[in-house]
Amino acid sequence: MATPTFVVVGHVVRDIVPQGWRLGGTATYAATQAQRLGLTVGVATHVGPEVELGAALPGALIAGSRSPESTSFQNVYENGRRRQSVLSRAEPMTKDDIPNEWRSAPLALLGPVCGEVPAGLGCAFSGSLVGVAAQGWLRRVDKRHRVRKWAWDGPPFWAGCRVLFVSDEDLGERRDQLDRWCAEAPIVVLTRNRRGARVHTNGRWRTIDAFPAQEVDPTGAGDVLAAAFLARYHETDDMAETMRFASAAAACSIEASGVAGIADRATIEARMAQHREVVLR
Repeated sequence: MATPTFVVVGHVVRDIVPQGWRLGGTATYAATQAQRLGLTVGVATHVGPEVELGAALPGALIAGSRSPESTSFQNVYENGRRRQSVLSRAEPMTKDDIPNEWRSAPLALLGPVCGEVPAGLGCAFSGSLVGVAAQGWLRRVDKRHRVRKWAWDGPPFWAGCRVLFVSDEDLGERRDQLDRWCAEAPIVVLTRNRRGARVHTNGRWRTIDAFPAQEVDPTGAGDVLAAAFLARYHETDDMAETMRFASAAAACSIEASGVAGIADRATIEARMAQHREVVLR
């Protein structure tokens, strides 16, 4: 099996919407953004028989196994806040779902939606720039199938990773977790919805405002930012340029429903040029 440039690991999700359902989850949004940046993409996931990934993610390499059912989420937005329910769950993933050839990919993102990726899987990638989206490890599902925040108390899910991505929404009131992550992860990116993002590296925090955007659907913006960040940081090794590029990509993505707003490189660069005032400080 060929080695992709960008590997994303996690459940591809069925997001329930009024019209039926659409693909979602970090795996879907990050893979789509990476493809639109011209990268070859591998997706390691578990889905049920109702999802045909070859048609949904054309051109992506697919690994993993079939599950009796797919993970399904229902997202309801009220006053800028999201309420989520999990209607079904695919089987958990293991290290064996990642082909040996993929473990030397230049870029990898671990993106569970609800704890399906084992902690420390980043160590399986040798010499890669590995990112981890904390969201899926900071969730639990209650007896009414609602998603609840919780503080991670297991082994470090960020082991082997260089960049940890987390949002204010994921953290809730448990912001004390940030101290440990900043001490143990070389780079921590904290997204703040309409307030932009912060990045911690070399012992200090820096801030960037959000790029202006006409919001239609904010779902997946953090996953888009993570994919764009890894791609641009790998290209430039320049944090200021990387945060501008990733933030502009996230802004573009929220201007249409689902993956429709995820932009190509030229569109992202045009947004950056249009708003030169948005810089990392």
